[in-house]
This record gives sequence, structure tokens and C-alpha cells, in this order.
Amino acid sequence: MSNGAVIEVESLMFRWPSADLPCLVIESLQVSAGERVFLFGPSGSGKSTLLALVGGVLTPQHGRIRVLDVELSTLKSRARDRFRVEHVGFIFQQFNLVPYLPVMENVLLPCRFSSTRAARAIEADGTPVDAARRLLEGMHLGPTVQARPVTELSVGQQQRVAVARALIGRPELIIADEPTSSLDADAQQTFLELLLDECDRWATTLLFVSHNRQLASYFDREVNLPAINQAQPVAVDS
Repeated sequence: MSNGAVIEVESLMFRWPSADLPCLVIESLQVSAGERVFLFGPSGSGKSTLLALVGGVLTPQHGRIRVLDVELSTLKSRARDRFRVEHVGFIFQQFNLVPYLPVMENVLLPCRFSSTRAARAIEADGTPVDAARRLLEGMHLGPTVQARPVTELSVGQQQRVAVARALIGRPELIIADEPTSSLDADAQQTFLELLLDECDRWATTLLFVSHNRQLASYFDREVNLPAINQAQPVAVDS
């Protein structure tokens, strides 16, 4: 990776199709391999949009985004999806769980879609199921919960399932969009300890968004998005 950076953003400009002005104009942003970065800013500052760009869910109108030395804008949509499932664990704000699948099957989805993630889960824990079980039990979701449909879980439990799904198979990059928003203080601490332990164990890079500045002390570096975003604020996301 060039300069040891997992994420490299250069001369980025992104504008929503319905907007007259861009919501993101960022000259430069880098995140090093193994670094844990806390990204913050007020509602409408473009945090979720930036995460979607780094994860290849969106593509910019101008500039370059390289993740693990791959320039995402050069990939077609299907190739970006493949890259994301192979290399990125994405914790979405709305969880994006599959409602008709039980908890265990939701967590195993990255291993079903990616032989790389499955092989890493086997290397770490013996089988993907064992890896999923360890992650779920680490967040106090035991065997009884693991067999239930995700629609029967509380919001906080669903959030923890989404986190376990992101972590399974040791992706090189974790992108977390407000992952503690539905957790109480005790559950937040348990979640952060598991997330950071997993990242430390495998030298995983972490880009983490939260409104809760009290969590910043857990991270290597803080990035204030409004300080690096040269666009005018546009209330399009959180």
C-alpha cells in the first residue's frame, strides 16, 4: 500500500444529483494501516456520505479514493460490491439485516458471499459458525438468541448482530456508521471492547463515526469533518 495508507482521499468532490452544490469537497485524507480513526461532525456535515464513498457504495464526481491500493472509481458497480464484501466490514446506521434469516445466518452472510472471508474465519476459529458464535457470545447474544429471526430482537440486539456480521472473516477495514447509537452505556462499553480487541488482534483499520465525543478517547486520532470539508453544509445525511 502506498505510504502504508489503507484509505487515501485526494481532491474529492461529491454532489447529490438533486443538489446544486456539493456536500463534500475534501482535498486530502489518509488513514494508515491498523489505525483507529474517530470521525465526527454535526448532522448534515456529510459523515455518512463520506463513509459510503470510502466503502464504494457511492462514487465521487471528481477526485480519487483508494482503498487498499485499489482506486474505487475505476471499478464497475458489481466489482465494487465484490471488493467490499472481500475486504470491508460495513456497519450501517440502519443495520441492513436480512429480516427472514435468523441471527446466525445473518452473521454468516459475508462468508457465504466471500471465500476469502470464509477462509479467514476458518483460520481464526475453526469454522465460520464457530467464528460467528464467538463474536455473538462476546456481545452477550447466546445460543437462544442466535437461532431467532432478527425481527424478534430489540434494536440494540440487532445492532450487535450487524457488528458481528461486519467483523466475521477479518476484513482489513471496518467502517462503522454510528454503531453505538442504540446501545446503553454498559452495552456501548462491551461493544467497543469487542470491536477494538478484534481490530487489535488482526491489525484491522477502523473508521468510526459517532456523535458521542466521549468515545473519542478509545481511538488513535480524531478527524473533525467540517474542518476538512470545504463544501457548504448541506443537510442530506447524519
